Amino acid sequence: MSAVLEIAGLQAWYGESHILHNINLCVQPGEVVTLLGRNGSGRTTTLRAIMGLTGRRSGSIRIHGQEIMDMPTYKIAHLGVGYCPEERGIFSSLTTEENLLLPPVIAAGGQPMSLDEIYDMFPNLQERRHSQGTRLSGGEQQMLAVARILRTGARLLLLDEISEGLAPVIVQALAQMILMLKARGYTIVMVEQNFHFAAPLADRFYVIEHGQVAKVIEAADLSNNSQLLNELLGL
Repeated sequence: MSAVLEIAGLQAWYGESHILHNINLCVQPGEVVTLLGRNGSGRTTTLRAIMGLTGRRSGSIRIHGQEIMDMPTYKIAHLGVGYCPEERGIFSSLTTEENLLLPPVIAAGGQPMSLDEIYDMFPNLQERRHSQGTRLSGGEQQMLAVARILRTGARLLLLDEISEGLAPVIVQALAQMILMLKARGYTIVMVEQNFHFAAPLADRFYVIEHGQVAKVIEAADLSNNSQLLNELLGL
C-alpha cells in the first residue's frame, strides 16, 4: 500500500528565518497522525509547507507518490488535500449553509460529502444552518471549518489545533468526528497541543522540537514513553 503523504528532508523558511530542519514523516491511507510539540516548534509550519504556504522550501513532499514541491497551492488542493488553519476563515457575512455551499469540488475523482451527510455528522450545523457565521460559537465555527473542507472532496485532511480553546463537550464532539472520518477512510494529519484529545485518536505521534522530529511514537507505545513525552511537552 503506497503512502498518502511522504515527507523527506523538508526544510522551510519564513524570510531569513530557518524554521524546519530535515522533517521526515510518512502517513498511510486511513491513518490519523498527530504532530505534537510546544508552541513555536514548527508543527503549523509543517502543515503550511505541505500546502506551499511558507517561503522557501527544500526536500521532498509526495502525495500519492506525486512530488508537489514545485506545485502552487491550488494544484496541491486539487490532489485532494484539505487544510483547516487555526484561524478557521469562516465568512461572517454568509450563513452556515452558504459557507457550506461555497466551496467547489476540487479533488480529482473525489466524492464530496453531501449536505445531508454533513448535517448527520454535525447536527449543530443543521440547527444553525440559517445563522450568520459570526453568530456561531467557537465550537460551531470549528465544525463548520472542517465540514467545509469535506464538501470539496478532499480525502487528506490537515487540521491545525482544532480543539484549542473549546469547551470539553465540543472537544468530545470533535473527537467523535475524527473517529467517524477515520472509519470512512479519510487520512488525517493533526497539529495538537492538547495531548489528551489526540492520544485516543492517533495511530502515530511525531514530536516536533526546534523544527525537527525529536521522536516518533506509535499509539501502542504511548504508555512506555510517558516520561519522555512529559519532558518534551511539559505534560
